[in-house]
Amino acid sequence: MSDCLFCKIIDGGIPADIIYQNDDVLAFNDISPQAPVHFLVIPKKHIATVNDLQPDDAELVGKLYLAAQKILADKNQDSYRLVMNCNEQAGQTVFHIHLHVLAGRDLSWPPG
Repeated sequence: MSDCLFCKIIDGGIPADIIYQNDDVLAFNDISPQAPVHFLVIPKKHIATVNDLQPDDAELVGKLYLAAQKILADKNQDSYRLVMNCNEQAGQTVFHIHLHVLAGRDLSWPPG
């Protein structure tokens, strides 16, 4: 989508601190980190919300988690939180699904 912030990052139109990418996913550090380690993993395919996922997207969503696992292992992090918000009331501000990955500090529950 031409007006999607994350699609523009994927296309190189907006800079980001990219820490990992392959043919299907891209990961970059969050611009407003909530933990010492806070990055986002996004699919290169535009999907606005979790509600828009289709059965054919199941493998792609799994690849988001596998990318997070690899990045965290490279950062020697074995305790972390993975969050995917869906729609505004849940805190989604960019309408391109993205997995928040937080680590490097104690994370309380419930998160808020």
